[in-house]
Parts: sequence; C-alpha cells; structure tokens
Amino acid sequence: MRISPKSRSAVTAMVDLALQRRAGPVSLATVAARQRVSLSYMEQLFARLRRQGLVEATRGPGGGYTLARAADDISVAEIVGAIEDPPPVPEAPSATDALWAGLDDVVARHLETVKLQSLLRDPEVTTSTLASARKPLRHLPAPAAMQRPRTTAPNSVFAFGMSFAN
Repeated sequence: MRISPKSRSAVTAMVDLALQRRAGPVSLATVAARQRVSLSYMEQLFARLRRQGLVEATRGPGGGYTLARAADDISVAEIVGAIEDPPPVPEAPSATDALWAGLDDVVARHLETVKLQSLLRDPEVTTSTLASARKPLRHLPAPAAMQRPRTTAPNSVFAFGMSFAN
C-alpha cells in the first residue's frame, strides 16, 4: 500500500473535517488554507473521497463537505485506498516482489485498524497542528554567511581585455 503525500494530505483533511463536524459543512477553501495547499489540489482529493463515499458535499451558501459516516466507522486504510491508484502489476516478477507484497499487506492491515476517531482522541491533534502539518519534516540550518575571497582578477571580459592593454 503506497502512502504518498496525497494520502497524507487526505488523512489530514479528513481529520480536519472530523474536528469541525459540529460546525457543519466545511468549505474546501478553508481546509486547503489550513493545510497550505491549493484549492484545486484539495478538490482533486475530495472528488476521490466523495466517489468512495467517505465525504458528502453540500451545495449553496454555507455549503461544504462533511464526513459521510461516523469517524469511528472510517479507517485510515479506506482514506488511503480512495486516494491511491492500485500499484501496477509487474510483467516479470522479481525475487523481491513477495517481500514488498507482504509488507504492503502488513501496512494495509494495520491502517485498517486505525480509525479516524482514534486520531481525534490524540491530545496532539488540534486545529493548530493541522495547519502546521504541511511543514517539512526536516529543517536544515541556514548556511553561514560566506565572505567573498579577495582577488585581483578582472571581474568582466572587458576588464580582462583591458588588463592586456596596459
């Protein structure tokens, strides 16, 4: 089971919807802004989630998206499965295909046990942490200010040509 950035965004968006469920439908613009992604990207994800029956759309003023089922009835595996395309079947199986297929099965079985509701019970999950979910995992220190080496070499083609004129 592939877990791409699209899947991670979809799971985070579903948590966002579940946290806002008492407020009514949530607009995709709001979800996209909290995740710091484009609205068109979020629309693509929610089109897939809606086709799989995980979210419902409400049109008109005050419309938006809500969970189609209770949060304790939706597994993370369902969300990932709705977003990810099935992996291609190799024409010629390799020696490691069984290894990766076995790993995929273990991951899929585990994600099936993780319900959306259990993510809401985590005290770390709040609206503010949803907004920071798109930050890079690794922060690299800023490079130290470099000093330019002093040189007497000409700094342009014209200066180089003039150095021969003297």
